[in-house]
Amino acid sequence: MKFNNGKVNEIQIAYIGGGSMYWAKNLIADLALDEQLSGTIRLYDLDYDKAKNNEKLGNSVSDYAETKSRWTYKAYPTLKEALSGCDFVFISILPGTFKEMASDVHEPEKYGIYQAVGDTTGPGGLVRALRTIPMYVEIAQAIERFSPDAWVFNYTNPMTLCTRTLYEVFPGIKALGCCHEIFGTQGLLIRMLRDMEGIEGVHRDEVKVNVLGINHFTWIDQVTYQNIDLLPMYRKFVDKYYETGFEHNKDAWMTNTYTAANRVKFDLFRRYGIIAAAGDRHLAEFMPPWYMKDPETVRYWKFGLTTVESRVEKHIATELFYRKLLSGEEKLPLKASGEEEVRQLKGLIGLQPFVTNVNLPNVGQMKGIPLGAVVETNAYFSANSLRPVYAGELPPAVHNLVLQHTVNQELILKAALQKDKALAFNAFVNDPLVNIDVNEAGMLFEQMLQNTKSYLPGWNI
Repeated sequence: MKFNNGKVNEIQIAYIGGGSMYWAKNLIADLALDEQLSGTIRLYDLDYDKAKNNEKLGNSVSDYAETKSRWTYKAYPTLKEALSGCDFVFISILPGTFKEMASDVHEPEKYGIYQAVGDTTGPGGLVRALRTIPMYVEIAQAIERFSPDAWVFNYTNPMTLCTRTLYEVFPGIKALGCCHEIFGTQGLLIRMLRDMEGIEGVHRDEVKVNVLGINHFTWIDQVTYQNIDLLPMYRKFVDKYYETGFEHNKDAWMTNTYTAANRVKFDLFRRYGIIAAAGDRHLAEFMPPWYMKDPETVRYWKFGLTTVESRVEKHIATELFYRKLLSGEEKLPLKASGEEEVRQLKGLIGLQPFVTNVNLPNVGQMKGIPLGAVVETNAYFSANSLRPVYAGELPPAVHNLVLQHTVNQELILKAALQKDKALAFNAFVNDPLVNIDVNEAGMLFEQMLQNTKSYLPGWNI
C-alpha cells in the first residue's frame, strides 16, 4: 500500500468466492464510490470462469462517470496466486448447492421442525457448518502460508463457526466476522424516533448501542441518541406495536419472506427486558419452537419461512440480470450497499478510526462466555489494530440462552474437525429446535448427512 495526501493506493485485496453474483456487485459499487482507496481485487473462485466474469464487470466500472476511484479486478486460478502479497482477504462463499440447501431447510419439516433461514443454527445450520468447516480449514491454512499478515474479513454463514475455524486452524490470524443485522436494528430505532417523537434525519452512527451475543443472536442492553436513553421509549414503542408489528411497508412480510414485522423482536423484549438485535427470522431459530411450531404459528408472529424454491427463483432472476451486465445491456447501479467493508478498510489502514460491531474471539469483552469462543460485540478499528470494546454481561436468562448455543457451537467445531458423527449428533439433539423424539432425531440426522455426504469425505456415512 502507498499513502499519498490522504489517499491510499495499490491496496491488494484477495476475494475468495470472487465469482459471486451477489455480494461482489455490492463490493464493486462500494469501492468505486470511495475516493480515498484504490488498488487491485484478486478474484479467486472454484469456478474460474465466474471469477473472470467479475473481472470483466469490475473493470468496466472504471469507465463510469460517477466512479471516484480506480480499482483493477483480476481473476486468479489458484488460491496461492490470489493470496500472495495481499493486504486484506474477503471470504464470501456458498458451501454447497441448492440441493444441499433444500435438505438443510426442508428435510426437518418432515419431522415438524421449521426453520426460517437454516444457515446458522438448528438442524440446517449444523449440517451447513459440517460441510463449511473443512473449506475454512483449507482457507486458513492457505492464509497462514501465503498471507499471514493480511486482515481477513469473513462474510459466510454460519458466521460464528466460520470465523472460529479460522482462529482454531491459524491462531495468529487477524480475522473478523462481518454482519449487518445490528444495522437493521439501528434502522428500526431510527424509525422509532420518527414515529414516537417526530425526530427526522437521524443517521445510524448517532444511535449508540452496546452489543452482546453471538451472530444472529445479538442483543442490545444500552442504546442512546444524543445521550438520551432510548430503552424507555423502546418499551412504549413495543407496547404500541406489539400486536400489529412495525414495518417499512404494511404487511410486507406476507409477500416477502426475507422480511418480518418485528413481532418476535418485540416479544423477546417483553420477556427479557433488553433488545433482541437480529432479524426475526434468525432470532426465532435460536429459541425453542415458540415462534415456529408450525406455519400457522409463524404467520401469527408475522414473518416468513424462506423456501429454497424462492431462493432458486431469485437466483434465476439474478443470473439474467448478471448476463445483461456482462453484455453491456444493463449498467451496474453505483449505489452504497449499506455494508461497512470500505469503512472497516479505512479504519484498519488508519484513515478513519471508528467503532462498530464485529465477530471476534472472546478475550474478555463478553463476561461469562468461554474465552476463545467467537462473540459479537463492538470493536475499535484503528491503524493495523482491532480491539474489542468491553460489553459486559447479558442478564442471566438471556446469558443462559446464548451460552447454550456457544457451547454447542464448540461441539460442532470439534465434531467437524474430528469427523465424529457421535459428537455431531450430540450437538444436533442439543439444539432447542430439535424438540422431537431422540430416535426420530437420529433418523433425521442420518438422512441429512446422506443428503450432503459428497461434502463430508472421511465421515462414516
